[in-house]
Amino acid sequence: MISNKEPGNNYLSGVKNIVAIASGKGGVGKSTIATNLAVAMALEGLKIGILDADIFGPSLPKMLGIEEERPRVKKVGNKDIIIPVQKHGVNILSIGLFVSRFDATVWRGPMASKVLKQLITDADWGELDYMFFDLPPGTSDIHLTLVQTIPVTGAIIVSTPQEVALADAIKGISMFRGEPIDVPILGLVENMSWFTPEELPDKKYYIFGKDGCKKIADKFSVPVLGQIPIVQSLREGGDSGVPSVIENEIIGQSFKDLASNVIKHIDYRNKHIKPTKVVEITRK
Repeated sequence: MISNKEPGNNYLSGVKNIVAIASGKGGVGKSTIATNLAVAMALEGLKIGILDADIFGPSLPKMLGIEEERPRVKKVGNKDIIIPVQKHGVNILSIGLFVSRFDATVWRGPMASKVLKQLITDADWGELDYMFFDLPPGTSDIHLTLVQTIPVTGAIIVSTPQEVALADAIKGISMFRGEPIDVPILGLVENMSWFTPEELPDKKYYIFGKDGCKKIADKFSVPVLGQIPIVQSLREGGDSGVPSVIENEIIGQSFKDLASNVIKHIDYRNKHIKPTKVVEITRK
């Protein structure tokens, strides 16, 4: 049986806000959003952490330019504690920092969940204003492990305007809002909202449809936190390890606006909604 309980541990006790970034469908740019959002907040002087919870397909090391780095370990009593890697003002951990980028991670669900929990509980995350979890697509053991381990402040759902992506985004909303899990939805982020050529910055071509996320947001009474266009520099930033929020003024402003909206809605959530409880599974 799944139920809720008050937090009974001190995991991430120095973290003020824990945010899950999820998508129902793969390929919608969830990790791109998570990376640039985290860096945008760090640029504002906030203390930020991000954990790559996509155990089978980690992408943050590539996107943040830390593929060759390895986390340090310190001894605390008889326990080894992992020190997150720092880049662009963000504390980062990913399974991709512990294995070769050429190796596939072939694990059963329980092993992947165990690794995620270890990255949460056996790491020195310190004092953070916001910590983001870049979750794998869909609804899986990883999502359940997260809400079983720590109280999640809220979830952000990423989608494109395309109908097939929106159908899966609805499943993500339903999962977090479901009675056993009961994590507030902070809002939707619409990625690939329109295509803007670099040489025609005022033009918008709605390749995947227009305002798809707005329709879903209205239906479920959640806000659209931001709309991110398709621009070449966004793809180049992810491939080069330098997030576009740092290098491109136009797309950078989109992510800065997104960061402001996320902060605003988290503040509202914290003032008007009770703290999230950890999900507990009991067997009778």
